[in-house]
Amino acid sequence: MSGHGYETGRLNLPFTGIATFGRTAYAADWDAIDADVAILGAPYDAGCQYRSGARFGPRAVREASTLFSFGHAGAYDHEDDATYLQQDVRIVDLGDADIIHTRTKASHANIEYGVRKILQAGALPVVIGGDHSINIPCIRAFKEDCSKSGPLHVVQIDAHLDFVDARHGVTEGHGNPMRRAIEKDYVSGMTQLGIRNVSSTAKEGYEDARARGSDILSVRQVRKLGTEAVLARIPKGARYYVSIDIDAFCPSIAPGTGTPSHGGFQYYDVLEILQGLSKRGSVAGIDLVEVAPAYDPSESTQILAAQLLLNFLGFIFHNRR
Repeated sequence: MSGHGYETGRLNLPFTGIATFGRTAYAADWDAIDADVAILGAPYDAGCQYRSGARFGPRAVREASTLFSFGHAGAYDHEDDATYLQQDVRIVDLGDADIIHTRTKASHANIEYGVRKILQAGALPVVIGGDHSINIPCIRAFKEDCSKSGPLHVVQIDAHLDFVDARHGVTEGHGNPMRRAIEKDYVSGMTQLGIRNVSSTAKEGYEDARARGSDILSVRQVRKLGTEAVLARIPKGARYYVSIDIDAFCPSIAPGTGTPSHGGFQYYDVLEILQGLSKRGSVAGIDLVEVAPAYDPSESTQILAAQLLLNFLGFIFHNRR
């Protein structure tokens, strides 16, 4: 053991111990959440239309997050000359919502229950999917919260619009979440970034989304505009719910997903938007979905997901100060 002042106790390297998100405390009692941030796993992937496997996303992202979890004095960023996620930011991991195989409604209800418990405790919910259908119960959980604190503007970062109303009777699959969200009277608008190429939504879905006030930009449009111009299109001072589908990123850096789409974002394309968003308004909720680790033996996809979430949380709480 070193004699340096802050290096006391265990070294606690990433490959030791139990892999909660960021090696934070596990909070088994959802009626006694005492934290600024609560992580909830939503390992449901029966909403997929192609490759399954995102049920293992929460476990993989937690495992990857241990890479960034050791240290005793927060995360110093020399570019910003700022220390993020210092010890005064209290993060707990609630484990996973219970998933009941073949039963979408019951599984979604369990996810919604977990998010409601986080909101009732006054913490920021961060939900790790699972496929993108898990956004549906997440948004539902905000009904009571929004009646007190105001509406949500949804910022979606994704390759696909996910604005299908119904297809062969399916209304709560991973192609439906943004359509279900915009129907809520407490969702005031939507910004959809990264949408590109062959999509899961037909032309009518795009027309429907725009008619309901959605602002849709492709990866190339985002890059042409630049970060500041993209942020200027998002309502200032709003409460943001941020939904990140890992397939928003190019599969060259994030192949571990069920519906990969070439031409996606690189890391800083998204990180800079998230950093700007944390200064522009209040982030009320986050989900990150569609990490399917079996398709990426390099583990790059889940490392990207963990790094993105930890940096985003660092920005949020740094700017709250």
